[in-house]
Amino acid sequence: MRKTRKCAFCGKEFTCNSGSQRYCSELCAEAAKTQRKKMQQDFLKAIQPVIDIASQEYLTFSKAAILMGCSRQYVYKLVNEGKLPASRISSRMAFVRKADIEKMLASNPYHRVLPGSSSNKPSKKLSHSSSFSLSSRKSKNQIGESPMRFSEPLDYISGEDVMATYKVKKSWLYASAKRNNIPMCKIAGKNYYSRKHMDALFGVTAEIEALTEWLTTEEAETLYSTTKESLRTQAYRRHIPTKREYGKTYYSKIHLDEVYHPDLKASDAYYTTTEAAEKYGMTKSNICVIVKTNNLTKVKVGVQNLISKEELDRIMASRLAQFGAYRLQ
Repeated sequence: MRKTRKCAFCGKEFTCNSGSQRYCSELCAEAAKTQRKKMQQDFLKAIQPVIDIASQEYLTFSKAAILMGCSRQYVYKLVNEGKLPASRISSRMAFVRKADIEKMLASNPYHRVLPGSSSNKPSKKLSHSSSFSLSSRKSKNQIGESPMRFSEPLDYISGEDVMATYKVKKSWLYASAKRNNIPMCKIAGKNYYSRKHMDALFGVTAEIEALTEWLTTEEAETLYSTTKESLRTQAYRRHIPTKREYGKTYYSKIHLDEVYHPDLKASDAYYTTTEAAEKYGMTKSNICVIVKTNNLTKVKVGVQNLISKEELDRIMASRLAQFGAYRLQ
């Protein structure tokens, strides 16, 4: 029995004639060979600038950027800050020595920068003009709004404590921290987040914290005989307090009671529009017209209208006595 394989180029299954056959046809073999050659050429084109730069002592800013693996603008920044010496030959030609790049890197060893600390230290020697500009800039910042540069030390909290304190899932914590650019640091393989920013993102107000009775979406649907869409709409329109814990949304029961009035629904003093229509053999539109024409008392409960049973029965009795029927033909 011959073995079947998948073609290494097109992925189709074929019956191989030998153990070394990788392609289903000569066409796929030629196409794969052409693809390999193109990949080799692209690789050589990519590394050729680096090979050429390796043998040069004097580099332009573009070649220095390729050698350092950064942008040309960053090389200009290093030169302007005086960290990297450069020589200008003409108005359009400037060079950097490779030895100066190595010297700059050797004189700036890596130091770990802790979150909340500033890496830019002011120089000890300041000229009169520079000190004047700094003092004027400082006075402007004191008068106006001070720029937020994390100049104050931040208090950090671990990811496990965030999930336990604010009752959020790990995936939601990571996504929210990334989306809102929350300051974060990693120590011993654990993520630590700024407590101040976590409070602003996941914390609840004192009014919401004071509420004790909460309902999940499923419990509210069952209790008030409503839908998820209706709950969301009422919460948005009437500013009903909500909170989210471990991926579930909770609604304030007190505020939902004010909207849906379960006590009125359970009371015998009111009809729903459907109940009134079924009792008197009319459509819901007819009931609504009668309520509006006679200015009957009605209470809005969620998306339903509760009609006063006493008033509607009195109107219907008068219609029956006057016309001999509830509904006029």
